[in-house]
Amino acid sequence: MTTAVLTPTEPLKASDRCDRCGAAAYVRVVLGGGELLFCAHHGKKYNESLAKVAIEIHDFSDQLTPDSKAAVEEER
Repeated sequence: MTTAVLTPTEPLKASDRCDRCGAAAYVRVVLGGGELLFCAHHGKKYNESLAKVAIEIHDFSDQLTPDSKAAVEEER
């Protein structure tokens, strides 16, 4: 049996961008061969599908300000 050793995830930086649209990344999805970064909008949109294949999902969208949370909701 193989056991995966997971390392602590570093916080996302301002230079980390959503792989879907290029906006600031707030969600990191760790997969077997790498990771994907998503903005809060796309992280939420794809959460259900990603949860089926991800090793870990780190959601930092709680760091959004009230104004930016409203903008994410309006995008939907």
